[in-house]
Amino acid sequence: MGFINHIKEEFQVIRERDPAIKTPLEVLLYPSFRVMIQYRRAHKLYEKGHFFLARWVSQRAARKTGIEIHPGAQIGKGLFIDHGAGVIIGETTIIGDNVTLYQGVTLGGTGKETGKRHPTLRDNVMVSAGAKILGSFTIGENSKIGAGSVVLEEVPPNCTVVGVPGRVVKKGNQKVPRSDMDQIHLPDPTLDDIHKLQQENDRLRSELQRMGYELNDMKEREAQCRRARALEAKERRQEEKREYENL
Repeated sequence: MGFINHIKEEFQVIRERDPAIKTPLEVLLYPSFRVMIQYRRAHKLYEKGHFFLARWVSQRAARKTGIEIHPGAQIGKGLFIDHGAGVIIGETTIIGDNVTLYQGVTLGGTGKETGKRHPTLRDNVMVSAGAKILGSFTIGENSKIGAGSVVLEEVPPNCTVVGVPGRVVKKGNQKVPRSDMDQIHLPDPTLDDIHKLQQENDRLRSELQRMGYELNDMKEREAQCRRARALEAKERRQEEKREYENL
């Protein structure tokens, strides 16, 4: 794809996915637009073995945009980096088509690996603000990574990950639409566990309350029986007394 086509593609991606756009010229101000144009240049230099020049281009772009993309990373079509500040994409990262990253995202390594050290993101993945994906594993297509999550292992397709460390919440085989960029209404397994505990607590409270009522009822019946026996004994003594007096 030529340089002009890259520019057209970046224009289209940002206009489609950012509702804040009011005029086409605003795209030129977006860090995502500027850094992706420079990344394409740096990546070509990197592939040709001009490693210093490639890093020089990418580091200039990082200083100007706050987004650091290693020129060795492999990025498909339609990557959108919203806001962008603090985004880091490592050297051996592979990103598929139509991926969305938000500010503060790190696609990094663990420091314990050689060769392929960084993650692979398949098509239509969304990574929310502040999330960290660390290691050489794959995030399956159509998956979402919740804000602030730390992902350290493989994620199957069509899943949502939240928490630290990241926990997968499966959404069946239903694909996530590419236009679905909702970072708010994500499943939260921790909150689900809390709700289950609350429900169990309510059930136990109801059970204890029922047992308390039954115990009070048993005590009342026992007290009634004692009073009845005492009254019967009293009447029997009075009857015996009268019989004795009549002798």
